[in-house]
Amino acid sequence: MMKTRRKIVRYDKGDTRVAWLMLSPFLLFFALFVLYPILMNIYYSFTNYNLDSADWVGLKNYRRLFRDKAFLMALKNTSIYAFFGVVALTVLGFATASVLNRKIRGIRFIRMLMIFPYATSMTAVAMIWLMLLDPTAGLINKILRMAGLTGVDWLFNVRTALPCLIFVHIWKNIGYCMLIYLAGMQSIPEELYEAATVDGASEFNKLFHITLPMVRPVSFFVLITTMLESFKTFDQVKLMTGGDPLYSTTTIVHQIYQRGFAEFRMGYAAAMSVVLLVIMLAITLMNYALGKRGEKEA
Repeated sequence: MMKTRRKIVRYDKGDTRVAWLMLSPFLLFFALFVLYPILMNIYYSFTNYNLDSADWVGLKNYRRLFRDKAFLMALKNTSIYAFFGVVALTVLGFATASVLNRKIRGIRFIRMLMIFPYATSMTAVAMIWLMLLDPTAGLINKILRMAGLTGVDWLFNVRTALPCLIFVHIWKNIGYCMLIYLAGMQSIPEELYEAATVDGASEFNKLFHITLPMVRPVSFFVLITTMLESFKTFDQVKLMTGGDPLYSTTTIVHQIYQRGFAEFRMGYAAAMSVVLLVIMLAITLMNYALGKRGEKEA
């Protein structure tokens, strides 16, 4: 019998020093612009910092948070916004990519049209939809009136304002999800589909028994990124509704901005941001655990 020889790779201290030297610019940047601000923010969350003084108040800001109706409303709105946005983007992104993953004439132009809203800034998107949803001169209400229906105060009604923001969020980002799914689908070996065709599998069976399992890591990535992006939403709320009517569209980040930069209650705003950090960390860890579990089951 031939004995297998194991090749032992030795690393000297010089290699380790070179590796740390090459990593040092990133580590320095991370320490100065990520880690230090996070630690200072946590510290300020236990104070009444107002850009002038920072007296220690302990857990007072956190106790006040969960009696603050505006913050509780923001927490509820953000959760609703994230849930419906993530579900819609994950499902519609996959469905759209499945339709556009074909070799037909003009398909590249259609893909470009789909990605165009995502490449457009939220400011431009918000301005477009503000004009479309205008209760008096907006195109949507004009079409409704032409059809004999009553116009709707889309962004000025408690019942419709948040759904409008969710719809605009989905409309803007569906191209991004489509693109990510499309990249995953085009990396699937063509031989799998050919073998399924030989076995008599229908397009429906190919989609659910080949495409969907093969793009599971892509689905996990889309789920994480869209969920974190949803919880961080601010510019859309600030530009389109300002959190109104009656706090029905305010979000956690919008409340952080209001308390910190409008009322200069930086300590209270810091406490809100710490709560948001904990929520996002918990969501990331939960999704990571579910992703690992799914890989084991597969």
